[in-house]
Amino acid sequence: MKAELQSYLDKAKSQRKLINRFFNKLKKNPPKDLDQQFHRAHEEAFEQIDCLDCANCCKTTSPIFYDKDVERMSGHFKMKASDFFDKYLKIDEDGDQVLKSSPCPFLMEDNKCMAYESRPKACREYPHTNRKRMHQILDLTAKNTRVCPAVSRIVDSMM
Repeated sequence: MKAELQSYLDKAKSQRKLINRFFNKLKKNPPKDLDQQFHRAHEEAFEQIDCLDCANCCKTTSPIFYDKDVERMSGHFKMKASDFFDKYLKIDEDGDQVLKSSPCPFLMEDNKCMAYESRPKACREYPHTNRKRMHQILDLTAKNTRVCPAVSRIVDSMM
């Protein structure tokens, strides 16, 4: 990971309490344009940051795999869905289908995904900072500041 990207994560980790206070205020009294603020900051961050320079999300976390994701991914690899599950997935403590291990087994050395066109919905939507009703996922966004340098930058610019 580039040093600049790591510095965003380091800053988010050192400012964890400040970020949590910021999000607690937003949860209590979200501005009407909260989604637009996030979307603007999202666009600005991703004009500067290329996910392929990082891939920390793929190296450290697992997306939730819905049944449709399992079907799509197993089809991509020409496997039965049950075989795909047995080889790559497990049920976590919340009852979700997630990867057995990190980093993601589909992450290649160049940080590209070998199943990019078939990737799970959660991967398609990550880091979730350009979605509607951001006030509903502020806790997740706070966690993602410590995983994704772009989210750290987005939140830093909003604070």
